[in-house]
Amino acid sequence: MKQWIYPVMIIVAASSYGILSTIVKLAMKGGFSASEAITSQYVCGFIFVAIIYIVTQRRVPHFRGGKVLVLTGMLTATTGIVYGQALIYLPASLAVVMLFQFTWIGMLIECVAQRRLPKRIEVLSLVILFIGTIMAAGVINVDLSGIPWQGWVLGFLSGVSFAFFIFINSKPIEGMDSTTRLLFVATVALIMAAIFQSPEIVWNGTLFTEGLWIYGAALGLFGIVLPIYLFSVAVPHVGSGASSILGAMELPVAVLASVLVLHEPFTVIQFIGIIVIFTGMVLPSLFQNKIPLET
Repeated sequence: MKQWIYPVMIIVAASSYGILSTIVKLAMKGGFSASEAITSQYVCGFIFVAIIYIVTQRRVPHFRGGKVLVLTGMLTATTGIVYGQALIYLPASLAVVMLFQFTWIGMLIECVAQRRLPKRIEVLSLVILFIGTIMAAGVINVDLSGIPWQGWVLGFLSGVSFAFFIFINSKPIEGMDSTTRLLFVATVALIMAAIFQSPEIVWNGTLFTEGLWIYGAALGLFGIVLPIYLFSVAVPHVGSGASSILGAMELPVAVLASVLVLHEPFTVIQFIGIIVIFTGMVLPSLFQNKIPLET
């Protein structure tokens, strides 16, 4: 497989995550709680993954790489659960900004793990991404004093959890294909959601008779199936640090989704911020491609 496809997979996976906040907000407007929406994500996601596995594999899955799979599943669920709770206290745009902290946290985790200092181009890219984030999220000249502290804490924790998810997901498991890996991760995530969220939606009729499944299907597709599968394939090839930078695509998608679906305002500053984010994303690649030409 051509190497350029792996960064594209990261971008698509991050874009999928960018849609989630809008879908959760729609579910809340539809009369469901954030907890119910998040639980529906993991229930429907698991159903999708199980169907895919049965159709494509047709064999009993063999469990291996237990620590990586369990941690990945737990971090998948933790990110969704904490982010969903943050949306109760924060506007969608600000919640995305807090989740977006995974970019520099992910780079820090990789540097600590590899016992190295960040490269200058990585630091420059992160600074540009941070500036673009503030502009694109539309929080300039906005009074944030009324935001509850729980929102700030939960939003930041979602970024920490997502950064560790990318890092752990970069660990390959020898002899396990991506579909089987996805099945085990989705299973662990479902168990976590059943323990800490609202599992009663399955048997009290909320999920299948009151229409929550519509939001759950979208959340399961864009929050479980696509991103986890694509991350599991691409992150080992790209690296967790570079994946964190490419994951910046999440914020422009989140902003555009909120504008198109939730009809939130969109300003010139936000547009410029999105361009700045794209610049920060491509800088490391442009720098790396320039090196061979100069040597």
